[in-house]
This record gives sequence, C-alpha cells and structure tokens, in this order.
Amino acid sequence: MNGIALSPVTAEPVATQPQQVAGYYRMNMGDLEVTALYDGYVRLDPEWLQGISTESLDSLLDAMFIDAESGIQTAVNGYLINTGNNLILVDAGAAACFGSTMGFLKENLQASGYTTEQVDTVLLTHLHPDHSCGLADAEGAAVFPNATIHIPQAEAEFWLDTSLDDVAEADQPFFNMARAAVAPYVEEKLQRFKTDILPGVESVPSHGHTPGHTGYLFRAGDDNLMVWGDVLHNHAVQFKHPEVVIEADWDKEQARSSRMRMLALSSEEKFWVAGAHLPFPGLGHVRGTGNGYSWVPAEFSPVEVDSASAP
Repeated sequence: MNGIALSPVTAEPVATQPQQVAGYYRMNMGDLEVTALYDGYVRLDPEWLQGISTESLDSLLDAMFIDAESGIQTAVNGYLINTGNNLILVDAGAAACFGSTMGFLKENLQASGYTTEQVDTVLLTHLHPDHSCGLADAEGAAVFPNATIHIPQAEAEFWLDTSLDDVAEADQPFFNMARAAVAPYVEEKLQRFKTDILPGVESVPSHGHTPGHTGYLFRAGDDNLMVWGDVLHNHAVQFKHPEVVIEADWDKEQARSSRMRMLALSSEEKFWVAGAHLPFPGLGHVRGTGNGYSWVPAEFSPVEVDSASAP
C-alpha cells in the first residue's frame, strides 16, 4: 500500500488547543427558541444502577463504548426557553456544590448571548444540588435577580420544610444546600405550585427520584417539548431497561413507574425531549422498540430563522 510522504519536520511543533467549544446548543421548536446549557459532568458509579445483572450492565455499556472504570461520565444539562414572552430556565446547575467538573451553566448561558438578568422565570424539576445550587453565587446572592423561582409544592415541603432533626445526618448537607440555593429568593420570588405555572407550560408530575420531581411540557404547536429532569440517568441502560433504578432515587418503585409512564408518553406523543443527564445537548426523541425504548438524538444543524422576522 502506498503511503503519504511527509516532509521532514523543520518548524517548531504546533501547540495543541485544550479548550472546548462553548457549552450551548440552540434550536427552534415552533414558536420556542430552545438553548441547551452544559453545566458539566459527574462520574456515576456503575453500582448505582440497580435492578440489572453485572453481566448485562457491562454488556450494555460496552455496546456504547462507555468506559466505566473510573465512573460513567454523565452530563448535567439545563435548558433555556425563550417563548417570546418569557425567558425561562429549567434547572440551574450545580455551581460549586459538586466539584470542579460542574458549575459552568452561568458562563455558557452568557456565551449563548443572554444575561442572567434577562431570565424572568426558573422552573426546578427538583431540588438536588446539581439542579438548584446554581441559583446562588458564592456570596449567597441571587444569580438570576429578576427571576421568580417555581418549585413543585411536594418538593418544597420535603427539602425546605422538613425539620433537620428528622433527617439522617448523612443527608443533612443536601437539605442545607437546597435551602441555601433558594435563600436569596425566599422573601418575594419563590413560588410553590401544585399544577401549572405559565400559559403554554404544563407541569408533569414524575415523582420518585425525589418526592416532588416534576417535568415540564412546553406546548409549541406540532413541536412540543418535554423537559423531564432526572427521569433517566443513563442512556445506554435505562432506555432498553427502564426498570433499572438508581441509588439516588428516593422511592425506587415510584421512580420506576414514573420513568415507564414518561417514556411511553414521550414516545407515543412524539415529543421533543430534553434530559438533564442525557449526553449533551440532551435533545431528541424517544422511540419505542417493543420491550424497551431507544434514544434518537437531535442532529447538529443551523438555527432556522423565519425570513419574515429576520432583520
């Protein structure tokens, strides 16, 4: 086989460029502009995935070329939705709560062309630190000073109202982080809800991962978007085997039931899905495959602009 002759190296070596592109991805869905924001990643211990044999788990991870030796790299994503009337952020990232591999949502939001002051609404799927700590900065000030924070009633009651005397000592730091995250908003800009929040946005209860875990369905004509939070943590395993739970699920049976329901609903209705722990940008569709499901991710494409509204 003929090779390619390379000239002798005479110049100085070219330095590599370790920077990654900014962590945002944008697409239009009907009247919605949706921007996925990358907060970073966490390494998930494979043993946290429960209800499946080690052999089956290893086989599924190997089939997707996932190296789990040092933990499964798992994305942490938030979503910014411009409805034309509101600029809505779903989940706020981890800030400094979970180490140096997370906490980039704010800078990626800014890199995407928006400012934190422009966000007027934050919807939290739940109050785990990787979804809520980004609400406050290191000094305890509001990162989104003009936003109202909306939290499902059952979620707020569990994390914010429970006496720490009734919480196991090992779990108390998570309660304290949730309370610190919302503290700058408590007086005037924290709303607890039981049903729906804004026109065109429906709350979809998916309890189990936490007591009040909730997804949000954005209606946009034919292109409806389900932002489902932590319904699913690992794409290689839980689409094919939605019965698999994760150690962090508060009520594993309820979490399993919610996942089954959300997968069926998203598949049957052909919703666009945005997943907090799906590989970035975490946007795509769910396809039913008989006994399980598969993930069909969005393909990279330019942002489609209506020529009538373009400047």
